[in-house]
Amino acid sequence: MSDAAAASGHHSDDEEVTPGYVAPAKKTVEEIAELDKDDEALVKYKQALLGDAVGKTGAPLKVTVLKMTFVSEGRDPIELDLSGDVSKLKETSVVIKEGCEYQLKFTFNVAGEIVSGLRFQQNISRKGIPASKLNLMLGSFGPRDDAHEFTTPTDEAPKGALARGKYHAKCKFIDDDKTIHLAWEWTFKIQADW
Repeated sequence: MSDAAAASGHHSDDEEVTPGYVAPAKKTVEEIAELDKDDEALVKYKQALLGDAVGKTGAPLKVTVLKMTFVSEGRDPIELDLSGDVSKLKETSVVIKEGCEYQLKFTFNVAGEIVSGLRFQQNISRKGIPASKLNLMLGSFGPRDDAHEFTTPTDEAPKGALARGKYHAKCKFIDDDKTIHLAWEWTFKIQADW
């Protein structure tokens, strides 16, 4: 939400990249498992990363974002269910205390293949005027049965009388191949207290 959290580098409203980042060549889980088979340490490392994904792939890549959790000290976490009808999220505003420190935690599943360069992008506006932009690289994730979790760095909500009010956020999960895995909108209100 703060300008400090906004990523640098700008190509268009929908496409932002991390400066100096070059997407790796696309490889299947099986191709990665076959590389460097004579290096025992690397084989163990890949097994730790990929788990039992080798041999279970072949299906197309599927990233399912399950939920986004707003975490802040002094209150219970606020969970937004992203597994169902996300159009309802913009109908009810989440109340956020001005100046509070918070983190967002994402829970998601990856199936089929490795998702490379998964990013979270968020454009926040107030009364139709852009307020902040965030382009956060989450990383690359392999398929597995358990859900992946990613927690953002700590950020601070806007504060002061002028910052109070209703905000609109447009979010999406996108990868290096420019595949949008989920796009949704939500609203929040900055208030003097919870």
